[in-house]
Amino acid sequence: MCGTNKYGFPIRHRTRQKVFFGFQTGDIVRGVVTTGKKAGVYTGRVSVRATGSFKLPQVDGVHHRFFSILHKADGYGYNF
Repeated sequence: MCGTNKYGFPIRHRTRQKVFFGFQTGDIVRGVVTTGKKAGVYTGRVSVRATGSFKLPQVDGVHHRFFSILHKADGYGYNF
């Protein structure tokens, strides 16, 4: 898979790695952010990035050190 420019030529490529820093997209996590403007407690399905700056539905760009896994992704979708 790759990203293309406006002419259709490949300019960037997706990584083949699925797990970053012990997290995988789809894991249910609890994030306790102690400092900064994103401080708070968040729970939800995480979307991982290779940079370590992960995304939750409520907040974007939180470092992976604030997260702990509640439930590993197992192929099913869960609602709260």
